[in-house]
This record gives sequence, structure tokens and C-alpha cells, in this order.
Amino acid sequence: MPHDTAVAELAALLRSARRVLAFTGAGISTASKIPDFRGPDGVWRTRTPVQYPEFLRSEEARIEYWSWKLEGHAAFREALPNPAHEALVTLERLGKLEAVVTQNVDGLHQKAGTSAERLIELHGTNLTAECLDCEFSEPILRAMNEFAQRREPQRCPECAGFLKPAVVMFGQSLDPDDMRRATAAARNADFVMSLGSSLVVTPAADVPLVAVRRNVPYVIVNQGATPHDSIATLKIDADVSEVLPAVLRAIDLRTE
Repeated sequence: MPHDTAVAELAALLRSARRVLAFTGAGISTASKIPDFRGPDGVWRTRTPVQYPEFLRSEEARIEYWSWKLEGHAAFREALPNPAHEALVTLERLGKLEAVVTQNVDGLHQKAGTSAERLIELHGTNLTAECLDCEFSEPILRAMNEFAQRREPQRCPECAGFLKPAVVMFGQSLDPDDMRRATAAARNADFVMSLGSSLVVTPAADVPLVAVRRNVPYVIVNQGATPHDSIATLKIDADVSEVLPAVLRAIDLRTE
């Protein structure tokens, strides 16, 4: 489908929407120089993820996990939101956004200005460290600096429990409150966009389907095929950081 035709079709759908659910994945952040996980050059092509049960039982696994997080820390710390993140903030300011449900842990929606009440980070965030035994949490910088100096897995300064980046690891359950918020948003949405997600990681990728079952229009913008393409109202195989700003320009929502 020609790019301008796809933009026009998405613009027509978005113009009439009032409660937009944006479901975002790694592809929305690649323009911010955050690497994806499953693309041709994705992280999982060269690295095997540490499983949560391994992290709990093995000092070696904890060192490996913290080492991997340290490798990417500078990129996450320095990354800035791109026009796709900013377009979603514009939708919120215009009162059209029901929620941003994201699989990303880069914190770029928060940096862009998406409000806490509209943002649901299903897989957590790299910007925070959390204790597994108590409710302690803090910005990640101190723990990263300590690990960089000593190469020892971090412990909670309050209770000495295991400290880790506040992301959902493989083998770890999603926060049930976050899933309830995401499902409620999908039930209330009148339009769903999946932006930059491969839609293969469940249960997160099932969130848009809650709205689709109510016959809500469903648009997928992603570079590459997804398992949901056959049920989408519209599929755009393109970079979301280019498509979404073009759509907002096409309909000039600021004048509505």
C-alpha cells in the first residue's frame, strides 16, 4: 500500500476516534537508538536472556543479568523521545487518548510527557531499581554505578534482599494490577493502534484483542509481519516514527 494512501486511511479512522488505545513495542523506540529484541539485528540474536528463576538461585546469573543491563545503561539513560512518542502526547493533550499500553522498558513515553494515569508499562522500566523482598525502589543510577565499580549483584539498602532493574524478566509474571488497567482501557477504547510491536509476546500482545472482540477498528503500524495482521482493519508496514506524525499533520488535530 502506498505510504500516502495508508496515512490518509489511518487519518480518517483517527479523526473520528475519541478513546484511543495505543499499544507500543520496541519498534516505536528504534528511532531513539534503542535496539529492538526480535528484529534482524535484535538483542536476542546474540544473547540468551537470563530467566527469573535463575536470577533468584544463582549468583552467576545475577552477575550476568546486571552486566547486560550495565551494557545498555548509557543508551537508555541518554535516549530521547522521537516524534512518535511526541505524537501520542499530542493525542493525550487533545483528550483523545484512553491509554498508552507499552511493552517497552525504556521510559521514553514518560520522558515525552505521557501522564502516569494514562501510561501502563506492562514490562516495567529500566529507570528504576526495585527490591524483590520489600517495597524499596529508587532511580537506577546508584545501583548501576555500584555494580560498575564492584561487579557484585546489588542488594537492597533497606533489607538486603535482591535488587534488580524494575523490569519483568523472562519467567516472571506481569503485575496483575497493570494487566487489569490495560484490559480496562481496551474495554473502553473506541480505536486501537499497535505501534512498533511484533505482537508475539503474550499476555501483553493479547491486550489489543480485548478491543478487537468488540469490533473496534484496529490499525497495526510495524516493520514486518505480525500474528494480528489478518484481523487488522489496516496494516502499515513502515516506521511508526514517520507514520504517526504524518497522520497528525494530515488531520491537523490541533484545530478540532
